[in-house]
Amino acid sequence: MTISHAVTGDGPDLLLVHAGVADARMWAKQVDELKADHRVITLDLRGYGETPLEPGAEYSDAGDVLALLDELGANHVTAVGASYGGYVVQQIASREPQRFSRLVLLCAPTDNVHPTDDLRAVWAEENKLIEAGDIDGATDLMVRSWIGPDADDEARELLRAMQKRAYELQIPAGDVENEEYAVEPEKISAPVRLITGAHDFQFFADSATYLQERLPNVERIDLPWAGHLPTLERPAEALGLIR
Repeated sequence: MTISHAVTGDGPDLLLVHAGVADARMWAKQVDELKADHRVITLDLRGYGETPLEPGAEYSDAGDVLALLDELGANHVTAVGASYGGYVVQQIASREPQRFSRLVLLCAPTDNVHPTDDLRAVWAEENKLIEAGDIDGATDLMVRSWIGPDADDEARELLRAMQKRAYELQIPAGDVENEEYAVEPEKISAPVRLITGAHDFQFFADSATYLQERLPNVERIDLPWAGHLPTLERPAEALGLIR
């Protein structure tokens, strides 16, 4: 399966992988600038945006992304991943480290770090609302939980639309099997920039600390103003951090 994707601009390859509450639309403001001097690759993982999710599907998000890079002939790639997208980037860079020249991980989870109680509580409430058929309530919960205080109304409405679209695709698909590749930080040779937000769940700061202790070439930036989605909250500043 070829996942929905877009390629724009010309220059070094730049891959943008969206968060698990979003889709490729989250990068729109950054793409407008980055395409001036990069070949920018955006995509929708299965069950997001324009990529369907078949009931009972067996697949791999990481495998889908690597297949797309193969299809595009992208072999010297800067990869930027937000949240779950950052986890996918860790998987593909662990699997094929030679393909990647630089990584930026925005508020990304990782293996071997346990979710904190406040995050588990949000997931439990989300499941409760979905089981009750209250998709609007679940969507509102996600917007409140995942975007920081500096986001404007436009960003919040975009997040609401992206999350609602994900529910529309994912809920009818039921249980699916998404194979995850091992994350092995010690194998990731490219320079890595870790970005965390002070208003985010502690789990993501803990994940950054874990990676910081294990990645061979790493820097970390902690943003006092940011929640979980800094590219939506302050698009221009986040663009600077990516550049």
